[in-house]
Amino acid sequence: MDETSFVSALMGRMTLAEKIGQFNLLSAGEGPETGSAGVRNIRSRLEAGQLGAIFGTKSVRSVRAWQELALSGSRHAIPLFFAEDVIHGHRTIFPLPIALAGAFDPALWRDVARVSAREAAAEGINHVYAPMVDVARDARWGRVAESPGEDPFLAARYAEAMVAGLEGTDPLAPDTVVACLKHFLAYGAAVGGRDYDNASLGLEELIGVYAEPFRAGVAAGAGSVMASFNAVNKRPMHAHRALIRGWLRGDAGFAGLMVADYTGIAEISAHGLGDRATAAALALIAGIDMDMIGEDYVTHLPRLAEEGLARPESGLAIEAGEIVAAIEEACARVLALKYRLGLFDDPFRYCDEARAARTALSADHRALARRSIAESTVLLKNEGALPLAPGACVALIGAMADDRTNLLGTWAVSGDPAQAVTLREGLVALHGGEVCCVKGADLVDDTVLAGRLNVHGQTVFLDERPAEAMIAEAVAAARSADVAVVVVGEAKEYSGESSSRTEIGLPAPQRRLLEALAETGTPLVLVVKTGRPLALAEEVALADAVLLVWFAGTEAGNGIADVLTGVADPAGRLAMSFPARTGQVPVFHAAEPTGRPYSGRFEKFKTGYLDLPDTVPPATGLFPFGFGLSYTRFAYAAPRVDETALSGADARAVVRVSVQNVGARRGTTVAQLYVRDPVARITRPMRELKGFEKVVLEPGECREIVFTLTLSDLAYVMGDSLETLERVADPGTFVLATGPDARALQSVEITWQF
Repeated sequence: MDETSFVSALMGRMTLAEKIGQFNLLSAGEGPETGSAGVRNIRSRLEAGQLGAIFGTKSVRSVRAWQELALSGSRHAIPLFFAEDVIHGHRTIFPLPIALAGAFDPALWRDVARVSAREAAAEGINHVYAPMVDVARDARWGRVAESPGEDPFLAARYAEAMVAGLEGTDPLAPDTVVACLKHFLAYGAAVGGRDYDNASLGLEELIGVYAEPFRAGVAAGAGSVMASFNAVNKRPMHAHRALIRGWLRGDAGFAGLMVADYTGIAEISAHGLGDRATAAALALIAGIDMDMIGEDYVTHLPRLAEEGLARPESGLAIEAGEIVAAIEEACARVLALKYRLGLFDDPFRYCDEARAARTALSADHRALARRSIAESTVLLKNEGALPLAPGACVALIGAMADDRTNLLGTWAVSGDPAQAVTLREGLVALHGGEVCCVKGADLVDDTVLAGRLNVHGQTVFLDERPAEAMIAEAVAAARSADVAVVVVGEAKEYSGESSSRTEIGLPAPQRRLLEALAETGTPLVLVVKTGRPLALAEEVALADAVLLVWFAGTEAGNGIADVLTGVADPAGRLAMSFPARTGQVPVFHAAEPTGRPYSGRFEKFKTGYLDLPDTVPPATGLFPFGFGLSYTRFAYAAPRVDETALSGADARAVVRVSVQNVGARRGTTVAQLYVRDPVARITRPMRELKGFEKVVLEPGECREIVFTLTLSDLAYVMGDSLETLERVADPGTFVLATGPDARALQSVEITWQF
């Protein structure tokens, strides 16, 4: 029997209450909770057939036990599916998504997703809340750690590759899972960078920037999407019918499962749209299929299906028939997902303890994790201090230099820090010289802040020694060493969900440590662990080299040591611009021109900042998008085009750029193509990424990189409403620019008539 016939026949035997029960999604309580846990009634819900799925399980045994209860509690033996957050790996933890995005490597992203799917599926998981594809341009927002960064083109390619890796080509394969794109929509545009706060955006930006990765992920076959906590243009996303049923299911063609975020439906009421019954009705009609944690659907939909909803004071009226029709539609989607996963044929098909044991943290998975670190590590500065000289005596300094608790980074819910490698361990194993390790300073010196950072277990340890004593010990170690490698940055929960910051510089005790070490005269290498861009202008000026390693995951120590010692080239580039100071944010490469543009130096009555040096462009920050150095040097020639004048909608612009390794080592560069449309119907960005290619070149090797643009690459979204939005392109002149980052560009102009 085919899917449609099977689902239709099953639903014909189900009561309304049984259908509504399929919408209920509860946590097994075996992992971290990110809000009110609601009622702990999984067993009673299963026994009554009022649960459709569970998330947060941690073992095959747990999955099997819950599934057995579900089957015995359902008149129709309807199985559960099992979900989990698999943001940057399951058991093998990879670098944070903001780091992985900076690899600029779709093949690597697919491989990482494949490993994540293989490990999750081996433990009974068949639905993963990943990839997170929120475009993020404000580094104060903590969830940039989970994001692919500031650029919609890069985020779209990341979404495609991750979906392909997670879902594979066969949904019945035992090592594939259903992907869930999150969080729809504009969650990363929160006002002030405050997590869960709202966004007010023009439709051109909302759809042209923030929706673009979702469009790409849906086209790649993503089986589900999760709604975001925020309101967009005054309407909570869990109740945003125009964006969910209109744009996502209409324009983008999404036909899969729409899932609420944690208590997201209940929070419609907190947004001010009415009581919990109203929230349930609005979410269902908007197109939310499953209710996570809040249980508003099972509580309120039975009565709403009989009586409808009337709120005369707000002019809201929903007929009972419309509620019933939406229930039928949502139930069909839940059951269809279970059918596609083969759970009706074998509810335990993912439950294989032997496979789980041999899959998690396998040697090949750890090898990929190690390689991914070099691919995503960004060298921000190097005045000859890196790679470390063979046999050099190294003073390894910092609270995270030999710390295991912070290694995995935020939202690695199934990772085990005990299985991870510290930097001291990795460096001692790989470097031939002496390595002396001291703490130097606490991560933070605020006890209240430390308590907040220890929300998921203690990762910040305040030393009993005076700060002066720790600094003195570090200074002594640096003076007796050939080089000081200082590990600085954030504790792992300093970024992530509910981890917004008003200041994104280094905490005070770490700044004081660096100032003291700089006075020793010993070469200073900064290793920066973070989940977001930081304002590091002063620290960069003090250092001889700065290596941005983000949070690197299970193989952190080995992978970072590979780069420090020169075994691997630092091949990552920035997926988000780094500001010089917190007050610059949001800062991103695709900023729009103004009527009083910045000219390269501060001028009164021109856009810019009074207190920012002319060496730091106000719109692109200290380090621009796409930036990253190598242990060798590259020369980029000016771009060339096959034709400077094109005509016709079917024409293609071919752009060529030659890149040569002019250094003495093998190295990696990322050639980038940007487009500007200087005359259009609306204000357009100063540059838009439209292509990239990562290349590895031997010393002296030169390669020609070819980019091809079609008319769709030059089109943009405009309109007065969601219903009238259209993609348009304007004939005329276009500026095509190539280079190693969004600032170091050379350009050529073409004209295109159509």
